[in-house]
Amino acid sequence: MTINQYEQYIHKKGWDDRFRYMLLDRMRSDCDYFLGNGQIYGNHLWAGNVADQIGYMKALWNSFPEDGKPEWLTMEQILNYEKEMLALLTAKSGSKD
Repeated sequence: MTINQYEQYIHKKGWDDRFRYMLLDRMRSDCDYFLGNGQIYGNHLWAGNVADQIGYMKALWNSFPEDGKPEWLTMEQILNYEKEMLALLTAKSGSKD
């Protein structure tokens, strides 16, 4: 899906600010778990895979007005999650375990 499709999905759901904050925080926690004890297992992510997880996180973050964006998560941090998670998946797919 494209970022626009993620944004459309979120808009269509009609989630209020409070719910979107909670969901974004849950997704952030999922990423931390994925990178730690989750052993790079996509089913531990709310969206089920890294690409969709990050796509929804970007769309959720962008859904808030500039003065309402979460202070506890920046777009730079989301991009860093994306980079780290994709790097781990790439390394795992290249290993012979």
